[in-house]
Amino acid sequence: MNLHFYKYQGCGNDFIILDNRSNKISLSTQQINKLCDRYFGIGADGLMLLENARGYDFKMIYYNSDGNESSMCGNGGRCITAFAKQLNIIKDSARFMAIDGEHESHIDDKIISLKMNDVSLIEKREDYFYLNTGSPHIVKWVENIDTYPVFEEGKKIRYDESFKSGGGTNVNFIQLKEDKLVVRTYERGVEDETLACGTGVTAAALVEAMVNKSSHTNYCDVVTLGGNLTVTYQQQDGSFTDIWLKGPASFVFEGDYILY
Repeated sequence: MNLHFYKYQGCGNDFIILDNRSNKISLSTQQINKLCDRYFGIGADGLMLLENARGYDFKMIYYNSDGNESSMCGNGGRCITAFAKQLNIIKDSARFMAIDGEHESHIDDKIISLKMNDVSLIEKREDYFYLNTGSPHIVKWVENIDTYPVFEEGKKIRYDESFKSGGGTNVNFIQLKEDKLVVRTYERGVEDETLACGTGVTAAALVEAMVNKSSHTNYCDVVTLGGNLTVTYQQQDGSFTDIWLKGPASFVFEGDYILY
């Protein structure tokens, strides 16, 4: 099978994207895992299919690099918006469907903004917070985040028995430095630290807003290993609405891959 693919990245969170409006592409878990393999495939944190959806500009189907269909991917949503523009499906805004429902996105030069789902519940558990921003996330405050063992500690929490029934959780470690929130994330499905995670950045920003109520009123600047993102929101009585994930997303390259 010959696949024409496109590679996009948002703050180093990289994706293979396939145009499946013809509905002719059908990939197995093993095939997706092979495509995402950084040594024996194209290499990516995940793979997306862009498909038709009645009443919307397109539908986003997202798979983690392990080959399994996953919950919402924030940076993926921003990248597939850029891809839709490249295909001339949209101009500078989109309404599309994803696994967690309808999303809106906008393009302003190189900055792509994605509207996230409202968040009405942030649970305080022991020494961390738990919430769902389209994907489940643990958010934990740490010190010395630059040298923190994200892979080792993230893996422990991701596979903890308390999260097993829900397919596990993503894990974010955060520290506030010079009015910017530094976030490092261990992603389930990738099973490693990624350079950025959109739903994780969103989760971290909302926790920071809840804990440090006086720091910002409606936005949070976030630093990841792959670049900077901004989360804006409206907050009232512990609930968050009008949440937007904003930052760069760009085309990397395209090519053909013969999948045996």
